[in-house]
Amino acid sequence: MTGTTGSTAEVRIPVRDGVELAATLYLPGGADPQPCLLEALPYRKDDLTSSYAVGYEDLRDRFGYAVARVDVRGTGSSSGDATDEYPPEEQSDLVEVIAWLAAQDWCTGRVGMFGTSYSGFNSLQIACEDAPELGAVFAIYSSDDRWTDDVHWRGGALKLVDLVDYNHYMTPMCVLPPVPDVWGPGWREEWARRLAVNEPWVLTWLRERVHSDYWRVGSVRLDPSGRGYERLDVPTMLVAGWADGYRNNSFRTVAELASYGVPHRLLAGPWAHADPRTAMPGPRIDLDVEMAAWFDHWLRPGDSPTYESRCDVFVRTSTVPEPDLDLHEGYWVTLPPVPPTSPVEVPLAGPRALAVEADTGTAAWIDCAGHLPWGQSGDQRLDDARSLTWDAEPPDAPVVGQPRVTLVVSASAPAASLSVKLCDVFPDGTSALVSRGTLDLAFRSGVHGTPSPLEPGTSYEITLDLDACAYEWTPGNTLRVSVAGSDWPNTIAPPAPVVLTVHDGSLTLPVLPGSWPAPTFTPGEPHSSESPDGTTWEIRDDVLRRTTSARTHVVAEYDTPYDGTAREDYHGEVTVDRRTHHQTAHAVTTFDLTWPDVDVRVRSVMDIGISGATYDVRIETVATLDDTEVSRRTWQESIPRR
Repeated sequence: MTGTTGSTAEVRIPVRDGVELAATLYLPGGADPQPCLLEALPYRKDDLTSSYAVGYEDLRDRFGYAVARVDVRGTGSSSGDATDEYPPEEQSDLVEVIAWLAAQDWCTGRVGMFGTSYSGFNSLQIACEDAPELGAVFAIYSSDDRWTDDVHWRGGALKLVDLVDYNHYMTPMCVLPPVPDVWGPGWREEWARRLAVNEPWVLTWLRERVHSDYWRVGSVRLDPSGRGYERLDVPTMLVAGWADGYRNNSFRTVAELASYGVPHRLLAGPWAHADPRTAMPGPRIDLDVEMAAWFDHWLRPGDSPTYESRCDVFVRTSTVPEPDLDLHEGYWVTLPPVPPTSPVEVPLAGPRALAVEADTGTAAWIDCAGHLPWGQSGDQRLDDARSLTWDAEPPDAPVVGQPRVTLVVSASAPAASLSVKLCDVFPDGTSALVSRGTLDLAFRSGVHGTPSPLEPGTSYEITLDLDACAYEWTPGNTLRVSVAGSDWPNTIAPPAPVVLTVHDGSLTLPVLPGSWPAPTFTPGEPHSSESPDGTTWEIRDDVLRRTTSARTHVVAEYDTPYDGTAREDYHGEVTVDRRTHHQTAHAVTTFDLTWPDVDVRVRSVMDIGISGATYDVRIETVATLDDTEVSRRTWQESIPRR
């Protein structure tokens, strides 16, 4: 359906406890009611993410949908308290928001929910709730398990560079004021209240060091009552990217949806954590076309034929790695909901011992690439040289799914980690990362279980699933399995020097035989929109102090609605002492917002010292209004590491 140019309106949606959620409505022209698409985020619709409006207008004007963008409670210009990401109160709010939207005279009574990352998470969360007006969801770069597949912990190991990115910048973002022209009189008083009561979310994430009911809230895979995917009974489309950190919410989730008879589609491309129309690496597609077609089927059924669930998957092929790779070689295939793969086993003979180098992993960088400096992995030769490696002939068909490694390992100390990488080695020695997995060996009995220290010298059988992938080696290239005891700075290094021994093991690859049809897409942009301008990404070696540091710095300035401007300045640095394994994280985030006669600044500094025993955290947040300090708060806490 092609829409006509419509209108935009600001509304406040009341919920059960008197909180009012600020929403922007993008309403299509014409007299007939239309289905409504909802996105709900904590990232401030009227300034920091005001550029998203272009996408909402496109869904309205090109496809004829009504669209609602909501600031979740306590964020942006919504009232209430922002106590955490994905709290139960937010899920209850959004069920009520859907009912409110469906009841409006411009809506047909049918609502779809969509979004990327945070709003992909909560789209899946609400699909598990009792929201009868919700007809379908479209979740992009999302997760079904907040403990194993989010930005906080990975395989039971603390994610390090994420500490100085999202995990810290949410502290100052959550205490920014409501937009004066949206909130109206009293916005200063509301800002003062926020500054007085809000607590940094990162403290909670550091305290919650094991799988628990805390992580089950908002996880489709397993909720606090012990229920899982059977709760999700809404047609669901998932979008995943092979350069994104949420790629595991792909094959395993659609397999579960298929088992419960829930209509679904998986679209998995080569992309990082960004819009597939402009993301790196390509090939890029116009994702709005796919989203509109999905919602058309479920929200505008008409004479739509019976839906057949499927997986549209980009199979990457051998490509020389670059941190800002613009195009990955490969091809598209359309597969059934559970791809009919066959296991191929690669032996990993031992015994072989490795003295763990704490900073191994810098070539792989962060496992959730996105906008620079969160770029892609480079040549793995540096990491491979400091790891145990096994080379083998690759299969002659693509690997599609999650490779699995089984290893018999022992360690010389009570605490150790395991990092396993699957690589594609070119004839000249260039090593490209295909997939990887990380495990704190305290969780050797299962990452959802109870951790316990190792008995030095005792052998344990470990099973580790690597990240989901779709990949085919070029004939003449070599398959490499690389095993290390650190994946730094993606996750923290083990707390002290340790020797890791691999006694025996094997790699099991899900190999896809046969030939498959290819889907077609509306092309996106010919090149990525990423630019290194204003961005710093450095790995530094302090030779005399024997430390390695990873440093990032990003600055962005832009105009915002209501005659405003915004400036964001992010600085982050993590360091490891290669002799003692002591680590530090330092982050400074500054937000400057202006409106006529109003000048706001919130600056937050976080320092974390990571010893063998504790995370020692200090956070200071300072707010100024028109260059006058109005708030200064400090948090200091020593959190046991295990």
